[in-house]
Amino acid sequence: MIIPAIDLIDGAVVRLYQGDYAQKTQYQLDPVDVVNTYADAGAKWLHIVDLTGAKDVEKRQLTLIKKMVDTGRMSFQAGGGIRTEADVAGLLDIGVKRVVIGSLAVKEPELVKSWIVKYGPEAIVLALDVNINAEGDKCIATHGWQEDSGVPIEGLLTDMLSVGAKHVLCTDISRDGTLQGANAELYDEMKKAFPSVVWQASGGIGSLDDIARLGPTNVDGVILGRALLEGKFTLEEAIACWQDA
Repeated sequence: MIIPAIDLIDGAVVRLYQGDYAQKTQYQLDPVDVVNTYADAGAKWLHIVDLTGAKDVEKRQLTLIKKMVDTGRMSFQAGGGIRTEADVAGLLDIGVKRVVIGSLAVKEPELVKSWIVKYGPEAIVLALDVNINAEGDKCIATHGWQEDSGVPIEGLLTDMLSVGAKHVLCTDISRDGTLQGANAELYDEMKKAFPSVVWQASGGIGSLDDIARLGPTNVDGVILGRALLEGKFTLEEAIACWQDA
């Protein structure tokens, strides 16, 4: 499945380069218009990152996200600095289907596991962003990629699967925002190692060829952000390419 992504800062559609707020591109687009445009093109899901809420939980853009959800045009998964159960409940209460949880899964795994049990595995997406070193170790980065946790993705996933975790959005940080192609080898390896996981590939996709290259990995979803916003290809083309991959 192709899943378009939208990052929001103070109501505006933006993209960050490798998670860096100082390297921000702002697009002159209305978020609700983007929802309708992507739905018209055939998208079934939208991935929302609340970058304002990630920096300041008091400023979560719930009103805007609710307006997007209330279009009823598709299903939504959303995240950005999820730290408490109130954050999870707040998004679910406004109709978001899946809450995306990143750093907290590393810092407080027992808490996140309790949410998977309470709200069900369909309600939680684990966003596991990895740094891959020269030895091939895949360690999860936290705090907006500013810190390397030293925690291998395989160990954390095994722990989360013990309570039924299902959805994982995995990003190779070195590729994100670069349009230099996704790390197909990473997703191929992860899908084989954890076949029960519904994998979403994210980061680096800049062409239809990049999408086609992910087909043989059997990854379940592909997140598209900057490439769509910058018109590298259309969402219709991406969906057709994925169906043929």
